[in-house]
Amino acid sequence: MRSVWDEPRPVRAAARLWWDWALVAVLLVGAVLETALRPDLSWRAGSLVLVAVLAPLLLVRRSRPLLAVVCAFGIAAVASLVFGGEPDLTVLVFMVLFPFSLFRWGSGREWAIGLAVVLGKVGSSAALGYVDPGDAVAGCAVLGTACAIGAAVRYRGRARARELEQVKSLERERLARDLHDTVAHHVSAMAIRAQAGLATAAHRPEAATEALELIESEASRALAEMRTMVRALRQDDSADRAPSPTVADIALLASAGRPGPEVDVLIDGAAGDLPQSVGTALYRLSQESVTNARRHARHATRIEVRVTVGERSAHLRVSDDGETGGTRAPQGHGLIGMKERATLLGGTCEAGPDARGWTVTAVLPLNGAAR
Repeated sequence: MRSVWDEPRPVRAAARLWWDWALVAVLLVGAVLETALRPDLSWRAGSLVLVAVLAPLLLVRRSRPLLAVVCAFGIAAVASLVFGGEPDLTVLVFMVLFPFSLFRWGSGREWAIGLAVVLGKVGSSAALGYVDPGDAVAGCAVLGTACAIGAAVRYRGRARARELEQVKSLERERLARDLHDTVAHHVSAMAIRAQAGLATAAHRPEAATEALELIESEASRALAEMRTMVRALRQDDSADRAPSPTVADIALLASAGRPGPEVDVLIDGAAGDLPQSVGTALYRLSQESVTNARRHARHATRIEVRVTVGERSAHLRVSDDGETGGTRAPQGHGLIGMKERATLLGGTCEAGPDARGWTVTAVLPLNGAAR
């Protein structure tokens, strides 16, 4: 009970959405039509006023769920006393949205208070004879089901958020591993050059100057890579120690006789001068995009991978000619990881259908490691 009482509200408070206004409008129109067309309806004007007062509370059911529940069921209780019975307007079925929203968006304290209000309303109606005990039990069952569904949706959303965080964390670890290998390469080069300069300095004084120039260049690149590495969190050392791939390894993604769509790779520009972190990221993004296309592109016969290296950024475009009506989800875990890696390097990554199939585009700045 203590853990339920201390349950916080969801981190992300839901905003008021356009369909909330549409729902309120539909309910008001429905109330007008029902009061006008039902000959057996009692308290026509009062029922219409009740709906007009209760429906706008749906606009705050996410941001203020307890307020919405207290006001809705409090007003309904007062209306029952005024009418001398329960309003029999069918459109009032929307009242189940209030307990649903309470358990979807409220805190543990709000759950307890709101549930007490709801049960108090149902209990008072039964005690005053407005509803018989069977209807009261059925009403509690319906409202309890709405609460249970709200809690289930809440915890499913939380589980989904954890899954996405795990995907992002894994991508950060992979990026940190790649950058660790890159920085280690630069440091090793500096150490070897320094040793060579010391060994030849006695009979070649200019060797020390050459060594210092190379060390300065390697140190600048290593520092740039380090600035990117500290933005990623590496939680353990259990990752694979294989060498980090480079942009040249993208050519290995070609079909090479494998079944499935033909993969065409084209690299344009000075790819050999790319920072290793950018080259590795381009390979990872290309690999994930080609894998997704092979798995999900319906009736695709060709996958094109284009890498263009400019003066300030590198551009990647992976497209296929599969049917655009496929079921590929734009927010799958693979794309989330791709976006996370591109963002950590100061770039962008987008994916979606186009006129001929599915296309992934990414832009990575060459100085992204220094951002």
